[in-house]
Amino acid sequence: MTRFNERTMKRASPEPESAPASATDTDATGATAAPVRSGRPTLALTSAATAVALMTYTAPVVTLPETVAALHTPLSAQAWLLNGTPLGLAALLLVVGSLADDYGRRRVFVAGTLALGLTTALGGLTTSTWAFTLARVAQGAASAAILASSLGLLVAAFPSPRGRLHATGVWGAFVSGGIALGPLVAGAMPSWRVAYAVLGAAALLVAAASARTLTESRSPRGGRPDVAGALTFGLALVSLVAALTLGRDGWLRAPVALLLAATVVLLVAFTLVERRFASTPMIDLALFRTPRFLVSSLSGLVTGLTVIGLFSYLPALLQQTLGMSAMDTAWLFLLWSGLSFTVALQAKRLAGRVSPRWQLAAGFLLHAGGALAMLGALDAGSWPRLLPGLFLGGVGSGLLNAALPLLAVESVPAARAAMGSGAQQTFRYIGSCAGVALTIALATSTGSGLAHGADVAMVVSAGVAVLGAAGMVALRERVQ
Repeated sequence: MTRFNERTMKRASPEPESAPASATDTDATGATAAPVRSGRPTLALTSAATAVALMTYTAPVVTLPETVAALHTPLSAQAWLLNGTPLGLAALLLVVGSLADDYGRRRVFVAGTLALGLTTALGGLTTSTWAFTLARVAQGAASAAILASSLGLLVAAFPSPRGRLHATGVWGAFVSGGIALGPLVAGAMPSWRVAYAVLGAAALLVAAASARTLTESRSPRGGRPDVAGALTFGLALVSLVAALTLGRDGWLRAPVALLLAATVVLLVAFTLVERRFASTPMIDLALFRTPRFLVSSLSGLVTGLTVIGLFSYLPALLQQTLGMSAMDTAWLFLLWSGLSFTVALQAKRLAGRVSPRWQLAAGFLLHAGGALAMLGALDAGSWPRLLPGLFLGGVGSGLLNAALPLLAVESVPAARAAMGSGAQQTFRYIGSCAGVALTIALATSTGSGLAHGADVAMVVSAGVAVLGAAGMVALRERVQ
């Protein structure tokens, strides 16, 4: 395992108090650890909340045309309907991950699940594009609290390497499961508004069960909250995502340039705050000099750019070019998302045989192959031609979703597991914002129609995925 440098180890907090696990775990030496009673309930509730968060995230994938018509959303604003949630996620993941480690992972998790239920239900009542977008941003912020604190809770509940491998594998599979179920649930409902009501109610039920069941865990470091770091970092990401979303209408426009400039200034300010002024910084910037943390961050970014960026808008393209219904589109995409769930659940068998970076490289290459295999299908008006590409892409997505959560918690000291998860997923949803904006821009800006534009978007997605795979291979230092 890669060793952290001396500065990183000095900043690392003591190991968190381990919550008891649900089954008897075996430690690295083969000795039997004490049975942990709270492991299974913790895994069940964090997986359920994560699935609901991802279902809420992917619901607009098949209901976008209906939502656009109901809200009278112009083409230039459609990216905001998809990018609202990743904006909230990207802006707050690192912040809430750090807060969860210091002030209670259970507390942050329950608050996030409750907020997700309320904001999702309210989103179904909105009547304008901007109100819906604001509701989606709030859903993203609530989902950030769930995703960042979930892995921290699991690390505390499953302290042994074997238990942690199992727990993160199941959790990663439920990321894919939520992606699979979201479009199906949304497509099966009488309207998109009813779908949001159902998802909101599901989140509230999980929140109620979590408040009664979960055990609190934290790794207090002392000192005051890093308010300045949270503000500068959060505002920097909001500026960046806004620039990426507005950029599809022209990168040389003044608002885009001002937002990009503000992003740079705020990131510089954040770096200064973390290095010189924060007594308990949100993130130790020295971690970016460790190969494992770099792999975790870069792989999250590339996953967002390629996988999430393409597959967030492709269902809407199918409905607009092939005339498929929302439900038919959801069933078709179940091949991709269902395979992703199955592969992620079984990928734990690769542990000890394939290192995380090689698993990530394979996932990116399979996504690239899947994107290229779908070329020409929309132009030919043939949905069966999409099947080989969806199959390859689903296997690749499953490998990625299995490797990413384990790498996120292993790339940082165990006491900072929620922060590590938040850091990786911050990059993932920054990438998704850029990927969605880029996919929509490529698909709608060509003069040859949406089908040709979709092919261009697929080629670009495949190219970026290949570069991501090359980057994983190029990190020569062994990351086990």
